Amino acid sequence: MFFRNLTNIFFIIKKVIFIFPHCGFATSPEGKELRTNPLKIALLFIKNCVSNIKKLCASKLLSPCPRARWRSQSGAFKFNNEISLFKVKYFYLVFSYCFFISFLQAQNSEPKILQSQNKTFSVKLIEENVNDKIKDASVVFCTNNCKLDSLNFKWNFKNVSLSDTTFNCVPEGLPYCVKIFSPSGDSLVVESVIPAISMSEKINSTIAPLVESIEKVFFWDPFEFIGVYDPVIYDLEGKPVLYPNGDIKKQKIPFLVVWLVIGAVFFTIRTKFINIRGLKYSVDLLRGKGDKNNEKGEVSHFQALTTALSATVGLGNIAGVAVAVTAGGAGAVFWMIVAGFLGMSSKFVECTLGVKYRVIKNGVVSGGPMYYLKYGLAEMGWGKLGKILAIIFAILCIGGSFGGGNMFQANQAYAQLSYVFPQFQGGGFVFGLILALLVAVVIVGGIKKIAKVTDKIVPFMCGLYVLSALIVIGMNIGNIGVAFSKIFYGAFSPDALKGGIIGVMIQGFQRAAFSNEAGVGSASIAHAAVKTNEPVKEGLVALLEPFIDTIVVCTLTALVLIFTGLENGGPMGETGSKLTSMAFESVYVHANYILLIAIILFAFSTMISWSYYGQKAWEYLFGDSKWAEYSYKIIFLVFVVLGASSEMGAVIDFSDLMILGMAFPNVIGLYFLLPKVSSELKNYILKQKSK
Repeated sequence: MFFRNLTNIFFIIKKVIFIFPHCGFATSPEGKELRTNPLKIALLFIKNCVSNIKKLCASKLLSPCPRARWRSQSGAFKFNNEISLFKVKYFYLVFSYCFFISFLQAQNSEPKILQSQNKTFSVKLIEENVNDKIKDASVVFCTNNCKLDSLNFKWNFKNVSLSDTTFNCVPEGLPYCVKIFSPSGDSLVVESVIPAISMSEKINSTIAPLVESIEKVFFWDPFEFIGVYDPVIYDLEGKPVLYPNGDIKKQKIPFLVVWLVIGAVFFTIRTKFINIRGLKYSVDLLRGKGDKNNEKGEVSHFQALTTALSATVGLGNIAGVAVAVTAGGAGAVFWMIVAGFLGMSSKFVECTLGVKYRVIKNGVVSGGPMYYLKYGLAEMGWGKLGKILAIIFAILCIGGSFGGGNMFQANQAYAQLSYVFPQFQGGGFVFGLILALLVAVVIVGGIKKIAKVTDKIVPFMCGLYVLSALIVIGMNIGNIGVAFSKIFYGAFSPDALKGGIIGVMIQGFQRAAFSNEAGVGSASIAHAAVKTNEPVKEGLVALLEPFIDTIVVCTLTALVLIFTGLENGGPMGETGSKLTSMAFESVYVHANYILLIAIILFAFSTMISWSYYGQKAWEYLFGDSKWAEYSYKIIFLVFVVLGASSEMGAVIDFSDLMILGMAFPNVIGLYFLLPKVSSELKNYILKQKSK
């Protein structure tokens, strides 16, 4: 069955590649004219799409392989009715369209010169779209009647200095604004848009405003809105701290973080600190104590935990922690640990519900927020609300699986590879194909195959990273007193430049919440597949996930930075994975190789787990047929290649926001269903005491 399914995947890919040559502009005789004529680009786009539709509808290559009729008798695929044929045609159309959009290339635009003036001075700016990559257009100012160094240029980009007359990272297709001040007090406002030429630029410029709007909701500060505190960051002299462009720095308390933390605190109190009481049981269950051979499910407790961990332990533990520490200081570590501790209760609640309301059909388990929102809320008389929340969650989960759980991972893995080995630069497409093939070999076998891989990769990659971090800390053990004093002093009496106690607390809470995904609900999809008849058992095992992800791995990354004295950033203001790499290189000569292995393993394991999450959400919406399964997996593999070989900035940002957005329907459901969890926990404790 494995080889049969793999054969079908390769036949489908082969036929999509057969269609692909008809989609591009590479051989178009109109190529030179297209660089300055957007109308012809649109017309040729429509022409190619119509041509593809005609070819697909008339094609006899719609079955996945020459033996489709024979395979339909075996039950592997069923294409003998009109509905199935329509589904396949529709799938090919969407797939061909994705390829067309992704690989469409247009010619670079010529530099554009604009003139603007007021009564006392005039400026000239040269705009140029350098190539087809996103956010790489350049703007250069020059003037004839006054010196440039006598003018101040206030850009709408926060990190551009007031003295900068050139900026080389302008996003294409989005408006930018520069306000120019002269010594005499006169000002001039220049507003313009550099046209988006390539398809990547057009996609980015279309989605970016949507991303900005969603961010305003997710990161809206309710406490600033009601006037509880002043979000402005002040220096030691009481003056507001400014960005390079002159804007005032503010430290906000994001609504999304508040939503997750309040939920975690509430669940901790209502479960009577299960994150402390349940630790001993968690370890015993993980070791197999109390397991029975006849319990329903597909994977063991350990395999469910490693599958969920593989989706959370990733690049955020390396790059994200470095960003949080440089922004919030060493004190952010303390609050990160506190948030991880509280998140253990959220994991317990959602994973207990994931097992309680799972559906088992022909030995295959389907579970997660989609099911406990639908069936759990229906039991309480909120059936319509439950269905709506379940659909919203499923849609968000699918989008998150393609971006944050896929494209971002492939993109960052290739970025680190090309950084360590410059000779691989420009080989993103090949790297993506290899990575997609490796992912395909694993995910084609479903949760059992994924679990067999993760239960080996996760202990190895976590062990490798933890051991390397402990060696760095050990080599700098003389700084232990200074390091821990920085952490505790920074947590309660932090530098004003870090935004005060609130600023440091938010940095720690935000990093922990986004890293362990407690409250997001994704992990309950993996934990639902466990072999158990007691939902509380898996909830207790899930407690360990935030503990390992945040309290162990994230904390060790932060301690490496603090012990090596890099918690405030590198000499050139480095942050993210580059800063973490610098900290390791201070002890290991070739630490970048160790970090490369860790990043690639983290990325690979995250991708295979998120493919399962996305597949279950996809099947919830479209049914659990073979068509639904393979259509999702093929699209997922295409996004692996796209993530490694292209820049999709706003697309990935949008997908990341979809992952965070999963917390809203999920936590609402957890509040409603908490009494069910409390009842399950009470009964389980009584059983244990009676033994």
